[in-house]
Parts: sequence; structure tokens; C-alpha cells
Amino acid sequence: MPIVTNRVDYDEFGLFHENAEEYGLPFDHPPVVRRVFADVAGGRKLSALVWQDREPELVLVHGGSQNAHTWDTVAMALDRPLVAIDLPGHGHSDGPADPAAGELDVQANAADVAATIRQFAPAAQAVVGMSAGGLTTIALAARAPELVRKMVLVDVLPGIKPERAAHISGFVNGPPSFASLDELLERTAQFNPTRSRSSLRRGILHNAEQQPDGTWVWRWARHRRPEAASATQAAAARDVVYPQLWDALSAVTVPVLLARGMRPDSVLDDDNEQELRRRLPSAQIVHVQDAGHSLQGDTPLELAAIIERFVFGA
Repeated sequence: MPIVTNRVDYDEFGLFHENAEEYGLPFDHPPVVRRVFADVAGGRKLSALVWQDREPELVLVHGGSQNAHTWDTVAMALDRPLVAIDLPGHGHSDGPADPAAGELDVQANAADVAATIRQFAPAAQAVVGMSAGGLTTIALAARAPELVRKMVLVDVLPGIKPERAAHISGFVNGPPSFASLDELLERTAQFNPTRSRSSLRRGILHNAEQQPDGTWVWRWARHRRPEAASATQAAAARDVVYPQLWDALSAVTVPVLLARGMRPDSVLDDDNEQELRRRLPSAQIVHVQDAGHSLQGDTPLELAAIIERFVFGA
């Protein structure tokens, strides 16, 4: 095997100063964060980041093809004890319970997330879920309602715009590997033209890994089966609706807030929002004008403030 000379050093807990600098957050010292692993069904382990040393007050669940570090700036802005979970097949977690069903099996993921919350954040005051993490949160509320005291859905409902899902899946189902970090950064910048290069590079370092031959692969791609990717592409070509999850969301009795990005790259439209109002009139809805689908990346400080007000009344 050839000797690779372009190795990139990576310390997952050594980049927080960049988050602080980019968003004007105070940074006297690095935050206290540690990686933990929960035992879940099938002898697998789910990974999570535990912020601070006090009883966690929040649980954060990322979207498909992301990882727990997507919440770093939000967590720093909140400055509260919390747990950010790596979904099955993402980040540092083991693969999904059923590889044939894929890493976005909402019901199976909800079971794994429930087990993780019971181990690390049983008294959390709210669960915040973005995209696939939001759908998982809805399923979690039906499966283990005692673990979801308040619910924040970040730009997701059980029905989404097909053209936006197709755009996302086109990026997710791209090349299986990349020759260099720069090549991966260029592709990511084309998909996220409004983000800073530094934030994109930071996100890649958290969400991809360099192979012994110097190439790079997405962490979540290591677990994805071709048939699961094909199913994602097929779903993106039509209206993506989860009737059982609409029913589950309609039955939720705890406070629910939807934080909706209003840029065209949101996956929601007014019809989705009206359906939520019809099914759950008590739900609060906040529009974030400068955000697309990933509010935690586009407007992390605003999202943190939304979560703070809704969950803690500040």
C-alpha cells in the first residue's frame, strides 16, 4: 500500500473555538463535552455527545446523513447540559438494527433513541429533532411518551416537498468516496452556497473520515446499502408522507413547536404547515426567514433562542 502523505489531523473536541469565533460566542475555555456509548438492541451501541457535567436538560437528534456535531454551535449558544445523539448508522454509532431497512428506519431508530435517553438523559425537559431526527422524535413520543416532555421539530413534518427531498437525496447519494478533503469540500460548498468555508470544513471533519489510502468517505455512507439508497431516491420522486406519523403527532399531548426555515431549500411548504395546524391546533410555529432546511447550520443562534424560549420560558 502506498504511503499517504496528506493525512489530516482531527480532534473532534478541538474545533469549538472556531464555532465561537464565527458566531461571536464567548470562549474563555473549551466546553466540557464527552463521547459516550449506549447499549441498544442487538448488541449494538449508539454514540452520543454529553455536554456539561450536570443532569441533561435537552436531547438533540440530528437529520439524515448528519451527526451529533451538527448541533455544536446551538449547544454552545444554549450553554445548558444536554445530550446530542448519533442516529444508527451515523457518526460514531453502530449500524441500524435492520440493515435492509436502512439507517433512516424511523421506528427502529426511535427504539434506539429511547434506550439512549433512558441511559443518559431520562429527565430531559425536551427532545429537539431535525429532519429525520424530527420524524424519529414523533415516533419516540408514541413509543415512549414519558421521555418526551416537550417536542421541537426543526423543519420537518410527516409530509415534505418532493422537489426538495430530491435535491437533498441527490447530494446524499453522490460519489461513494473522494480523492481529497478539498474535493469533498468543493462538493459540499456547491450544495451549501450560503455557508462559510470554515464551517463546511469543520462539518466535513466531523462527518467524514480519511481512509488509509488518503481518500475520504462520509461516516454514514459506511453503513448504507445500495437498496436503501435506491429507496431514498424513489421516495424523493414523489410526495413523501408518513401517515402513521401524522396520526402519532396528532395524538401528542405535550407542547410542540415547529421551527420552519423559509428559504426555498426548506423541505416544507404552507400546505404542510396548514396540515399541522389542522391536526394539532395547539402547536406553536416559528418562521426563520434566513434559514433553509438545516436551521442549526444556517441560523444556529436564532434556533438556540427559539429552543430556549419554548422549553425554558426565557
